[in-house]
Amino acid sequence: MRQIIELEDLGLCDYRVAWDHQTKVHESLIGMKRSQAGDVEVRQKLILCQHPHVYTLGKSGKEGHLKIADEELREINAEFYKINRGGDITYHGPGQLVAYPILDLDHFRNDVHWYVRSLEEVILRILDHFGIVGGRIPEFTGVWVRIESPNPSKICAIGVHLSRWVSLHGLAFNVNPDLHYFNHIIPCGIQKEGLGVTSLSKELGREVEFEEVKSLFIQNFEEIFNVITKNKYEIANEENQ
Repeated sequence: MRQIIELEDLGLCDYRVAWDHQTKVHESLIGMKRSQAGDVEVRQKLILCQHPHVYTLGKSGKEGHLKIADEELREINAEFYKINRGGDITYHGPGQLVAYPILDLDHFRNDVHWYVRSLEEVILRILDHFGIVGGRIPEFTGVWVRIESPNPSKICAIGVHLSRWVSLHGLAFNVNPDLHYFNHIIPCGIQKEGLGVTSLSKELGREVEFEEVKSLFIQNFEEIFNVITKNKYEIANEENQ
């Protein structure tokens, strides 16, 4: 039987607001696991959003990978946060699809590598839909294009955190973002020569309909994780029937 996952679309949402929200959901799931109360499955969520310009630094990252000072951040209307996910520094901004799956992996597989590979697979299938060959680079998390060339580029960054097998944070898929913002950081702390950052629109040479990509993401997420996503109103209606 496929699990029901609550789908939330926050639209363009301030990073702090989204972070606080997913943290509250995460803590609620952990609390229910500890008390063994409630129906945990329907309270799991897939949160989708975009963010205003912001840089986030993972717990294993280096502040020096942000190459500009506070005053320059203000000049480009960007914020900076240190957060508790894995990985180093990344950028979020308009035109980037951000997904925060808050899942209890006890209901899937207690394997963080499987979880990250599954998130990567969602993006790989979207790329395939658009005729783009994506791939993985073994030493670097995320999804890349042109991996056989001298200059592979990352199109999706992934950084997660798990507590009691409940996931937090997620992925950022570059659909139509302003890629110039990546010039102010060492993306993901990767300093290997020849590696870059790209977007779906750059690879296709045209603007991409964001809602189409979002729909493809939901569809492939459901297939790979063997779940059904429904909004809170759909779930409430079914519970009241």
